[in-house]
Amino acid sequence: MGRKIHNLLTFFSIMMMVDGVVCAQQNIKISEILFNPVADGSDYVELYNDGDDFVSLHDVRLAQWKNESISKLYVIDTLYTVSPKDYVVITTDAEWVKRSYVVRFPAKIIEVKSMPSYNNAAGTVVVCGVDSTVIDRFDYAESMHSRLLKDVEGVSLERRSFDRPTQDGSNWFSASSVSGYGTPTYANSQSREFLYEENDFVVEPVLFSPDNDGYDDLLNITYNLKDEDLSGNVFVSDKNGRVVRYLLKGGVLGTSGLIVWDGLDESGQRCRQGRYVLTVEAYNTDGKKQKHQTVVSLVSN
Repeated sequence: MGRKIHNLLTFFSIMMMVDGVVCAQQNIKISEILFNPVADGSDYVELYNDGDDFVSLHDVRLAQWKNESISKLYVIDTLYTVSPKDYVVITTDAEWVKRSYVVRFPAKIIEVKSMPSYNNAAGTVVVCGVDSTVIDRFDYAESMHSRLLKDVEGVSLERRSFDRPTQDGSNWFSASSVSGYGTPTYANSQSREFLYEENDFVVEPVLFSPDNDGYDDLLNITYNLKDEDLSGNVFVSDKNGRVVRYLLKGGVLGTSGLIVWDGLDESGQRCRQGRYVLTVEAYNTDGKKQKHQTVVSLVSN
């Protein structure tokens, strides 16, 4: 009944979209994907309307990506509209999603007869128009999940910020254990909007606990630099000055970006609780260097 009422209201809202509402399809962004469900489960894709206008899904499609091109289009819903700053979930089994995860807004799940198949190891999610113009694309891989998880079956990948590029691998992380490993229809458990400080590096939080509970699981280093020609090293040292993890080694920084430490060392083992020194060394083509160090604390629960 709730779905029928929603569709009826959506129909009338479409009729009224003449002067006051613009269907800005380009504001639709991929928010979350479950590509490796448990046995007898179903994949789902969550989309987010990042704009200030209602967006009709009438001409929006999911696409099967094969051999670096679109091979097939799948209709989502010709009547549904997505409200500004809101979510919608597409799946072939809405009831299974409701049983398996905490679904706060059931009416925001669209059940479709068929949708693209998403490989468990790696694949591509594509949202496009009826003319196959790509609106958003995400090349995912199982390796993007937290390395602390021994089994990623049934764990969704969540986008952390809608201000950062979809294809930025550091912008995705496993849904937290506290959330039930998925947050269909509402804000992602690993969501984080990043701070930027001109010509400097910002490290936060300085006290973090990498236990995948959705609270300060990752250490984030964000930056916005005036110099476009900087390269650098970013590494973590223990209290004795020994490097435990290289996050960037001789890499090009660019004008802005995000670097993440998940609390693991070079061998993939969880680091011990304690204080660590995060060092950023930036240098230009003339050999001039700039060094930035921050003391951070890793807490084990």
